[in-house]
Amino acid sequence: MNLKHKLEAVTDQYRELTLQLSQPGITTDKNEFARLSREHNHLGQVVERYQAWMKLEQELGETRQLLQEEDDAELQELAREEAAGLEEESLQLENQLKELLVPPDPDDSRNVIMEIRAGTGGEEAALFAGDLFRMYNRLAELQRWQVETLSTNAQGMGGFKEIVFGVRGKDVFGKLKYEAGVHRVQRVPQTESQGRVHTSASTVAVLPEADEVEINIDPTELRIDVYRATGHGGQSVNTTDSAVRITHLPTNLVVTCQDEKSQHKNKAKAMKVLVSRLYEKKKAEEQEKRSAARRSQVLTGDRSAKIRTYNFPQGRVTDHRINLTLYRLNEVLAGDLEEIIAALRLADKMEKLQHDW
Repeated sequence: MNLKHKLEAVTDQYRELTLQLSQPGITTDKNEFARLSREHNHLGQVVERYQAWMKLEQELGETRQLLQEEDDAELQELAREEAAGLEEESLQLENQLKELLVPPDPDDSRNVIMEIRAGTGGEEAALFAGDLFRMYNRLAELQRWQVETLSTNAQGMGGFKEIVFGVRGKDVFGKLKYEAGVHRVQRVPQTESQGRVHTSASTVAVLPEADEVEINIDPTELRIDVYRATGHGGQSVNTTDSAVRITHLPTNLVVTCQDEKSQHKNKAKAMKVLVSRLYEKKKAEEQEKRSAARRSQVLTGDRSAKIRTYNFPQGRVTDHRINLTLYRLNEVLAGDLEEIIAALRLADKMEKLQHDW
């Protein structure tokens, strides 16, 4: 199907949705009404640009016809200039239309659960995991998102062997999904007496948050263990069996939570993480069926499997997937990731466009 045929099909779909949204009782199901309204708004943008593009194409056709019929040299020159301008404007609109026709990821509007783990580099990797957590916290503040810590395994001096947290807000997964992978840091550790630069790595996983109703979990397939929390905590955290470990027997996925004093709260948080991990697993399996060459999150913790490097001596950040280098390390670690995220989203769209067209 060529571009015009696709756009005609979208126009028909837009008309049908317009009629559907005008039906009495459509607002009864608020969630469905909101979904249809979002789709209607998106399709409306496509139709508006399509109509503008068709008008330009008509004007361009008339100008080209004039070039063939006109004998006056001065008028021909004017017509050529006008045709060149119309061609450029038409091409821009055509590219915009192709972008709009790339189907959005249905998970983009979801909240997320992020997992940061120290990889290669020992204590320095744990410290860097803490830096990454603070970076995403600051990004959340700038985006007016909410962050909820779900599980931590802290290491001294502000580091983490592992930290799991939820992020809630607008377009969270759509922006944070590109953060999944191995993040590498190059700097002089605080414990390094000779000033040598060390390389360490931490891994980031980004899971779209799912509801239990979307993932069918049989309670008989869960093993729930409770035990006494370890590490730093309040008066009752380390003296009661408040920590919870949930094992999903069919997949052998294990989730633990011990941050809360309440066993009930720890279990609720652990279930939230388990559901999202199962949703991500299900999604990955569906993608595997559609494409054997699908891209997946890199969770090995190996320094060589990196998506981004944070180089402190040079004050630079490099995203290796799109060969983007910024000499704004301090700003990025302070949560200013907008330029990187925007570049990754554009590259993702361009890749899909190239595949589709």
